[in-house]
Amino acid sequence: MKKTTLLNASLSETIASMGHTDMLVISDAGLPVPAGPRRIDLALTRGVPGFLQTLEVILSELNVERIIIARETAQVSPQIFEAVKRLLPNIPVEQISHEEFKRTTASARAVVRTGEFTSYANVILVSGVDFSK
Repeated sequence: MKKTTLLNASLSETIASMGHTDMLVISDAGLPVPAGPRRIDLALTRGVPGFLQTLEVILSELNVERIIIARETAQVSPQIFEAVKRLLPNIPVEQISHEEFKRTTASARAVVRTGEFTSYANVILVSGVDFSK
């Protein structure tokens, strides 16, 4: 059995296969998932698992060089926006419109759907590379 935090086999496999600049989307329960990316549906019921809880676990395994978030998140759900920035303190944040965000998800490796019911609780994690180890 794995020793690391992330136990979901599909999600672990996806992260392990990602290369530099590949994108992984973590979404709330309502974000439409385009046909192209792999859909990893973790949603069990309203709020389970939560967006931030899922993000924290993914960050235990994924090297992130940049994040993309909808501009509307800071306005409509500032607690989500601030929490994402706290979890990724030195990572550049690109803000785009929600419509552009939805279009960009089509280029992602996967979309991880959570049970989150907070509006605009979505983020695109752009994979980095760590040659320092």
